[in-house]
Amino acid sequence: MKTTQATGSPIETVRIIRLHDGRLLAYGEHGDPAGKPVILFHGTPGSRLFCHPDESIAASLNARIITIDRPGFGLSDFKPGRTLLDWPDDVVELADALQIDRFGVVGVSGGGSYVAACALKIPHRLATVAMISSIAPFDAPEATKGMGWPYQLLFSLARNSHTLAKLSWWLMNLTYRQNTKRFFDFEASLSPESDKALLKEPDIRAIVMQDYAEAIRAGARGTTWEMMLLARPWGFRLEDITVDVYLWHGEKDVRTPLTMGKYLASAIPNCHATFLPGEGHHMFYRHWGKILSILLSQSRLQRARQWRRVHSLASV
Repeated sequence: MKTTQATGSPIETVRIIRLHDGRLLAYGEHGDPAGKPVILFHGTPGSRLFCHPDESIAASLNARIITIDRPGFGLSDFKPGRTLLDWPDDVVELADALQIDRFGVVGVSGGGSYVAACALKIPHRLATVAMISSIAPFDAPEATKGMGWPYQLLFSLARNSHTLAKLSWWLMNLTYRQNTKRFFDFEASLSPESDKALLKEPDIRAIVMQDYAEAIRAGARGTTWEMMLLARPWGFRLEDITVDVYLWHGEKDVRTPLTMGKYLASAIPNCHATFLPGEGHHMFYRHWGKILSILLSQSRLQRARQWRRVHSLASV
């Protein structure tokens, strides 16, 4: 496995590793390079450029934030036939390459499904687990209740037809390239007032636009496959997750509606859920500092409990 660096945007150094199967996996880092590692999973579509615009938040909390392009997004190679449960293997390979034993995982929107997969498959590597504005399985009761009609349409196409899903995202990307401002203005018009206010902030709008542009760098293939993964049965049961999962969800979310957050909270056995009145899908940008602080404190408590258990056993 080889780690290389390449120059990305003027403010970014792209880091790339070659996985055991030959694929390239790209990632970025933010915050404190010597801090506690937290791997942040982007939404759908998304890329390693997804992060909070205020770098000082992670740095002040001594957090090392690692973002990854999932297969088919940004600079990471597409993986034909991949499943949600394939993702933890990529995460472990990256962590091993960076010589990181235990780490936190945080997933936003579509990234929440990958957090669930990691929580199920590699619990022994996880220091803390969080889902923010997360999607839920579409076979959950009333999964799409409260979801905006464009998102319902896109997921419906992905659930029923690969061809139509691919066509829909080809058209979406064409619209984006023809008039980027109009594309994001339309997206904002579908959002609740809390999201509209956030998307008017230049730094946040710039992150959202850069993230989308990088996500579709290689075209619609990655987004199409991921939408199909999310819209169809996930291939595992949330009820089988044994680790503590922290969940934050806005009650006004129209992309991953409140019904999804409520279902996740009820289906995951050890889920600690916080529902935020008035907040929409982009609440990550307003609450990231508080969320990260809570996660890091919980990580310290878990390490302390683990040390006490080991010490107790050694004393017997």
